[in-house]
Amino acid sequence: MSRRTVELLLLENIDGVGIIGDVVKVRTGFARNYLLPMGMAEPPSQERIDELQADREVALAAQVAKRNERETLLEQMDEVELTLIRSCNEQGGLYGSVTQRDIAAALEEVGYHGIDIRSVRLPASIRRIGSYDVPIQFDADLRTDITVVVEPDQPLEEREEMEFDDEGELIEKPAPKPAPEPAKEQADETTAAE
Repeated sequence: MSRRTVELLLLENIDGVGIIGDVVKVRTGFARNYLLPMGMAEPPSQERIDELQADREVALAAQVAKRNERETLLEQMDEVELTLIRSCNEQGGLYGSVTQRDIAAALEEVGYHGIDIRSVRLPASIRRIGSYDVPIQFDADLRTDITVVVEPDQPLEEREEMEFDDEGELIEKPAPKPAPEPAKEQADETTAAE
């Protein structure tokens, strides 16, 4: 009968597993194939746990500082509305999509630093113009929603339909001639009659 989990001492911080000095239970395959060969963990011993105690305290302090930083960032992001301009067709379908990476980069540009792609919890890429509520989540209890507004790069009603010939070449249409202004001609005739 094989053991499904094994107890290991972490030698460095590993997201989702623990911090340096933690004794954790992980799946045997994860330990055998990743943690042990990469030198990230070893079988626990009291002597080694004591050696890592100072590093563990530093890691705990860094973890608390990071959490405080994230809480402050989420408070600042309350009621944030982010506007992205994208090319789209006449029906509002985007040429391409808006992804987690796009939203994280846009937040960085407007001054919200430290938001990685994994924190943007977009369930699926945005493929149409419109307004979307997007969760930003760091931990299970650190979450806020922002509004992402995707607007077309030019008004939908002003778009010209492009036509292509059989070889796929764009058919150039002549520019429409401006219509004469009838109100101005009537005013000139009235002035001349007087």
